[in-house]
Amino acid sequence: MTLKLLAVRRALVVAILVTTIAAVALPEHARAQLDYDREPINYSTAVCVDPVAKLHARLQSGQSQLEFDERAGYLPALLRELNISETSQVLVFSKTSLQLARISPQRPRALYFSDDVYVGAVHRGEVLEISAVDPQLGAVFYTLAQRPSARPAPVRQLDSCTQCHASSMTEGVPGHLVRSVYADARGQLILSAGSFRTTDRSPLRERWGGWYVTGTHGDQRHLGNLLFRDPVDLNSIDHDSGANLADLKGRVNLADYRTPHSDIVALMVLEHQAALHNQIAAANYRARHALREQQVLNEMLNSTSSELSPGIQRRLQRAGDDVLKGLLFVGEAALTGAVQGTSGFAEHFAGLGPRDHQGRSLREFDLRRRMFKYPCSYLIYSDALDALPDQVRSHIYQRLWEIVTAQDTTDGFAHLTREDRRAIYEILCDTKAGLPDYWTRPTP
Repeated sequence: MTLKLLAVRRALVVAILVTTIAAVALPEHARAQLDYDREPINYSTAVCVDPVAKLHARLQSGQSQLEFDERAGYLPALLRELNISETSQVLVFSKTSLQLARISPQRPRALYFSDDVYVGAVHRGEVLEISAVDPQLGAVFYTLAQRPSARPAPVRQLDSCTQCHASSMTEGVPGHLVRSVYADARGQLILSAGSFRTTDRSPLRERWGGWYVTGTHGDQRHLGNLLFRDPVDLNSIDHDSGANLADLKGRVNLADYRTPHSDIVALMVLEHQAALHNQIAAANYRARHALREQQVLNEMLNSTSSELSPGIQRRLQRAGDDVLKGLLFVGEAALTGAVQGTSGFAEHFAGLGPRDHQGRSLREFDLRRRMFKYPCSYLIYSDALDALPDQVRSHIYQRLWEIVTAQDTTDGFAHLTREDRRAIYEILCDTKAGLPDYWTRPTP
C-alpha cells in the first residue's frame, strides 16, 4: 500500500472518529433528525413485516377478506382482521390529520388502536388512515380506500405522512404523534395559543385539547371537550365545562361511530404507547447507524475485531437508557384522584395479559396515583423491543435487572418502591421470554 493511500485512509478514519465524537457530544435536540432513507435503515424501500403488511399478504393470497359495510365501509372488517377492540375508540375533533376538511367538532375523527396498530376513520372519508409498528422501521403508514373493491388492500404511504410524522416531535424517526391543541368551533387550530406534544409525562391540565373525553377524573382538569375563540385567554379557560363527561350526547352524532365513547383510559394508554414506540424506534435507528459506522471504520482499518469503540458503546448505551426510562415511566405525571373510563377499554386491556403464577399482569391499572399498578410498560413484550440490536437490548436487560433487584437505587428511579421492583421482577421472570440467565438466579 502506498504512503499516499495510507495517508488518505488515516484521514478518513480521523474524520469518522471526529464525527462519532461530535455525535456523542451533541445535545439531543441538535441531532434529532436521522437520515432514515439510507443505509442501514432504507425506510422507503425496506420490506415491511408489520401487522398491516402481513394482512396485505393474507388479502393477496385469499386467506383473508375484507367485507364492505354500507355505513362504515371497511372499518369494522379491518378492526376485526387486525384484532383491534372497538372499546379503544377515541375521538379527535381538531383538524390535525390527512382528511382535515371532513373533521369538525360535530364530525370528529375516530381513532382505534392495539399494541402495534392505529386506525383512523372520518365520517364519509375517502380512506381509512392506518399506522403500524414495524420491528425494524418504526411507524409505517397506509391508507385503505373506502369504496367497494373486488380485492381491497392497504397501500403504503411515504412522503404525505412523514412530512408530519418524522420530526423532532417523533424522536427524529417515522413515528406517532399525539397533540393537544386549542381548536375553535370549526375544529381549526388557533396557532397563536400554541400546542402540546402529549405523553404520559404531560400534566393532565395540558392534555386532550381538540379531543373528546368521556370518563371521570375527580377534581383534575384537562383541555378535552372544550372549544375556544381566537385569541385564547389562557388565564380564563372554563375547564369545568369539559370535565367528568359521562357521554357526548348533544355534541356528536353518535350513530355514525362504532361506540358512543372517547374513553379517558384509552387516551392515557394511547399517549404512553405512542411515545414509547417512538423511543424504541429511535433507539433502533441510532444503534444501527452507530454499528454501521463501526463496521465502516473496521473495514478501513482492515480490522476483524468485534470490539466497539468507546464512543460507539456510549451511543448504544444511551439509546438503551432512553428506552428504559420509557419502560419504567420515569417522569410520569402523577394522578391526584381516581380516573375511570366509560367504554370498557380498561377491562378489555387488562384482560389481555400475560399473567404470572400469582395472576399479576403489567396491564393491570392503578388509575388513582398513576396509570398502571406495576410501573413497567407492557411494550416490553413487543416485537419492536425484541428486534433492538443485541447490544442495546442486552444493556436494557442488564440495567433493568439492576433496578428491579434494588442494586440500582439512584434518584432517577426513586419513584419505584421496593414492592414495585419486586413485583416487576417476579412478573417478568414468569412472563417475559428471552431474558438473560442471570435474571432467574436467586436475587440478593
